[in-house]
Parts: sequence; C-alpha cells; structure tokens
Amino acid sequence: MLDLVTSVPPGRATTYGDLARLASDLCPRPVSARSVGRILATRGAQVPWWRVVGHDGRLPPGLGEQAASRLAAEGCPLSAGRVDLARARWRG
Repeated sequence: MLDLVTSVPPGRATTYGDLARLASDLCPRPVSARSVGRILATRGAQVPWWRVVGHDGRLPPGLGEQAASRLAAEGCPLSAGRVDLARARWRG
C-alpha cells in the first residue's frame, strides 16, 4: 500500500478509494478506502500522504493546512480547500 502512495507523482493526487481499488488488484482480498486511511494514519509518515484525498478532493482530516501547503508547493490545483480532481487525479 505504501508503495502505491509513493508512486503518486508530485502535483497530482489520488483518493483513498482509488488506492483501495489498486491495492485490491494486488492483494488476495479486497481493500477498503477506510483501511487505506488507517494504514496512512498509522504508517504513512514516510510517504507523500498529502497526495491522498477524499473522493471529493477533501484534504486529510486534521492535516488540511499542511496538506494544502505541500500540494500547492508541488503545483497541484486546489480550489476552495480541495484538490481539483478533474485536473489532478492520478489513478495509477
């Protein structure tokens, strides 16, 4: 899972659900968007966690300002505190 997060290019973003679908293709059993969030919350400090957002572009809970700052520095399009997924979505 963490390898998938690392593969999201700078300036792009993906969703918890997109990562769950990608991981499910690689795992023997399905992976949920919630489990992606749990993994990032507990073991994601060493990967670009800020590139993973909610299905509607919402930034990670409690870390929105830090994520927005990092995403903006990478040139990721943001609008009203959300990632513009129409322009920045990465699906692997």
